[in-house]
Amino acid sequence: MPSIGLGTYLLEPSQVKPALQSAILEAGYRRIDCAPVYFNEDAIGDALHDILSSQNEVQRKDLYIVSKLASPFHRDVEAAVRKTLLDLRLDYLDLYLIHWPVAFRLVPIPQGIRGWENEDIDDSAGGKNIDTSVSVHETWQGMQEVVRKGLVREIGVSNFPVMLLHELLSKNPEIPPAVNQCEMHPYLSQRPLRAYCKARGVQFQAYSPLGSGGYIESGEPNLLADPVLLELAQNHNATPAQIALAWALQYDTSVVVKSSSLAHQKENMAAASLILDRSVLQRIDDLNRNYRFFRPEDWWPELAIAVFH
Repeated sequence: MPSIGLGTYLLEPSQVKPALQSAILEAGYRRIDCAPVYFNEDAIGDALHDILSSQNEVQRKDLYIVSKLASPFHRDVEAAVRKTLLDLRLDYLDLYLIHWPVAFRLVPIPQGIRGWENEDIDDSAGGKNIDTSVSVHETWQGMQEVVRKGLVREIGVSNFPVMLLHELLSKNPEIPPAVNQCEMHPYLSQRPLRAYCKARGVQFQAYSPLGSGGYIESGEPNLLADPVLLELAQNHNATPAQIALAWALQYDTSVVVKSSSLAHQKENMAAASLILDRSVLQRIDDLNRNYRFFRPEDWWPELAIAVFH
């Protein structure tokens, strides 16, 4: 699995094709991170088809394509995977993740139709649509089955705190999760969760490693304007984004970072060659304030259950 992946969250359908072409053909990205509730997988599928059909050296086997099981589909994993494969115009996924460890009431999945007519499918209605009767073990059985059927090569989870990951692993599943993808950046270092993942052989993967600038709300901190990162960037002839990415990568994480511009895509990829010494890593560690840009407790009130607690 390539250590740096291209995120597609908040990529408008019109941005998808040029973003993927520059990322794959010019910047050298090989991992593409998708999800049905980004509502652009059909556009991504068309872009991938054009790239793989063109006269270049990139083949399907060179790419590592990731998608996720949305909360309304926990009771029908196979139908959800087949819908994503149709949208992405692929025969298999390299990695499939449970997007959030909370099931919503089942929503019918249209088969044979690409894209989504209704983007309200993932609406929790303030938590009212959460289905507490679906256990993580039931969902994981469905995840394992799509591997057995050859639809997916690896499976994992996303947004799982220690106790939920521990609960999943407590039943010694036949196929353990390969990855736990969670929010991580210098303001949210996730040290205990990373340590647990390492101890259990689960690859920790960071999303929003630059602080989620596209999702930021009024009054929230701007990670890339942090004085420490600005100083370190100047000292290393780098950018604050490269410092933040290099910090994450040196803790044996992989990262998902979204960019639609070739310049930023190349900038992000270059972070893999930036080495920070122990004292610099410590200075960045000290920025941790356990600050989350993605807060389920704001979306689901009391039914946020155990997520992040």
